Amino acid sequence: MPKIVMHKNGQAHAGEVKENTNLVVRAGIKQFPFPNLSYGCGMGKCGKCTSRILSGAEHLPEPNWKEKKVLGEHIADGCRLICQLWITHDLELSQDGIPAIVPSRPAAA
Repeated sequence: MPKIVMHKNGQAHAGEVKENTNLVVRAGIKQFPFPNLSYGCGMGKCGKCTSRILSGAEHLPEPNWKEKKVLGEHIADGCRLICQLWITHDLELSQDGIPAIVPSRPAAA
């Protein structure tokens, strides 16, 4: 089972999850990493679950189009949308010091 270490508000929270788990789904049903994970829509639109991957990024898939649209240049800084990831390996992440993410919106007609 993958081990997850999450850093938030200067504290580390650790736990194990089943393989192929989405952390936002788990938090939504009040399982670890609840209540320590910030999240919103769960659909890759709001950016509230943005986290910096500290270790384990090599086991994650390439950012999808939703992550590229919402995160843009922050992907190069190791940021990912946790709602878009299904965890298969150990992962360490942080929501401390994450830049404010403002999802791009289509221009008004």
